[in-house]
Amino acid sequence: MIGNPPWDRMKMQEVEWFAERAGAIARQVRAADRKTAIEALRAAGDPLAGEYDLARERAERAMDVARSCGAFPLLSRGDINIYALFVERAQALIEPRGAAGLLTPSGIASDLTAAPFFKSLSTAGRVLSLFDFENRRGAGREAFFPDVDSRFKFCAFVAGGPERTTEAAKCAFFLQDAPAADDPRLFHMTAADFARVNPNTGTAPIFRSARDAAITRAIYERLPVLVDRSSGKEVKAWPVKYMTMFHMTNDSRLFWTRGRLEAEGAYPVGAGRWAKGERAWVPLYEGKMVQAFDHRAATVVLNQANLHRPAQSEDATDEEHEDPTWIPEPQFRVETSDVGGYMDLGWVLGFKEITAPTNQRTFISAILPAVGFGNKLPLLVPDARSDRNEYKFAAESNCFIFDYVTRQKVHGQTLN
Repeated sequence: MIGNPPWDRMKMQEVEWFAERAGAIARQVRAADRKTAIEALRAAGDPLAGEYDLARERAERAMDVARSCGAFPLLSRGDINIYALFVERAQALIEPRGAAGLLTPSGIASDLTAAPFFKSLSTAGRVLSLFDFENRRGAGREAFFPDVDSRFKFCAFVAGGPERTTEAAKCAFFLQDAPAADDPRLFHMTAADFARVNPNTGTAPIFRSARDAAITRAIYERLPVLVDRSSGKEVKAWPVKYMTMFHMTNDSRLFWTRGRLEAEGAYPVGAGRWAKGERAWVPLYEGKMVQAFDHRAATVVLNQANLHRPAQSEDATDEEHEDPTWIPEPQFRVETSDVGGYMDLGWVLGFKEITAPTNQRTFISAILPAVGFGNKLPLLVPDARSDRNEYKFAAESNCFIFDYVTRQKVHGQTLN
């Protein structure tokens, strides 16, 4: 079976939908404010509200069918992408010794939601080849898909049925054309290699060369992973838990802008905090405010003309860095009662989730004040408060060797 299935998320994309129909709603920074504007449409009897409700219902019903029909047990989790359903269906339809080759986003081999499916193939020797391409073809050459962002990565993914296995899968990444047999970027991964290098997920690493593959495999043969769940139990090399706090979309009703605080009668009390009577608000840190070892890297500024990324970072100046009292201005603040009791830790370890393997640095962490954090700035918190050694991991995770290994694992723009 061969094919090029559609690459579209099934979940209703609210900003994109309103961008073509009601720009003022699409430009609302908080999801909660968009919902308020949509309710106003309904109250006014605007037919656009009915069109929106119908489109959202269709998307939700389609996802319900995908999740409940039984045909897609592994790839109907999370925000479903239509291509994933084609991939799983193709595997169900081919004969035991058949094979399916599909052009898909590279997330089929790396995304967390696709991990159970890919692991079921990679650790059984059923991945025959995985060739990952950038959507650009060098200077003066057209992109493979002109209507798709040039940074987007896709792959030619070939996998066999239960009786069609191979000793080692052929793999290559960051290609701009089909690889030749002697291409130095071409390497082979056995089922044991997939299980060793990504033991928890079985997803594919993205080695740029056979040399990168050999170095990384040697590291994993000698050293444990931070948290190993491959046996069904959690074995931790360091007793730490991963956590996120505020979801930037779902929790937006809890976010306070400077204007909203001023209208409430609140006032700044130092260190980026605001107060009114017994109530208090702390900054909501986002990944864009942080750099390696630096919790004061940037202030957040708004560009309303940018529908998809209105909040942009503005780097701190040397003069601001030299002033120990200077605090970056966040986009939002959150009430201390919504943050929870962990604030008495005083400081925490966080890292930037949004990244890319082509960036100068891929893994960026810092010691941060115990305030509020968006979900794109996850925390690593020790299981026991008596063992506060996160500063060691901040040093280790910002070093070159850790960064080198990390970028062998990251396919897209996120570390999740």
